[in-house]
Amino acid sequence: MPTRHFTPAITYAALALTGGVFYREFTKAIAYTGETTLSVIHTHYFMLGMMFFLLLTLLERSFPLTGHKHARRAIVTYHIGLNLTVASLLVRGLVQATQAALSRGADAALSGVSGIGHAILGVSLLIILFGLRQSAREQTSQ
Repeated sequence: MPTRHFTPAITYAALALTGGVFYREFTKAIAYTGETTLSVIHTHYFMLGMMFFLLLTLLERSFPLTGHKHARRAIVTYHIGLNLTVASLLVRGLVQATQAALSRGADAALSGVSGIGHAILGVSLLIILFGLRQSAREQTSQ
């Protein structure tokens, strides 16, 4: 059974827990009670990190990605997209919680980085899914 995706799953679970504790403790420490994107770091890392790599582990048992030429790069790119997305959520959340003023340009740049992270995440997810589909087709034709 392929186990190479267990380490990222465990890492993202730890990051999700850390993100949740940071959100709770940071907002409590500065007495912030409003909405902030810090609250979604926890769920992004749990669902798009831990759950994704646990599911990938199970799927690769039946449909190995090793034969798909772009799979390894797509998985690395997925990590980059997820962490870029979460980094932008962290920065946006810190700005919201501290009520720091951002210039229009800085605000747009932060939104742009978040959008790029989401786009990278989405494209790499599609490449991984296409690789799994190709592997499934190869398995059924044998």
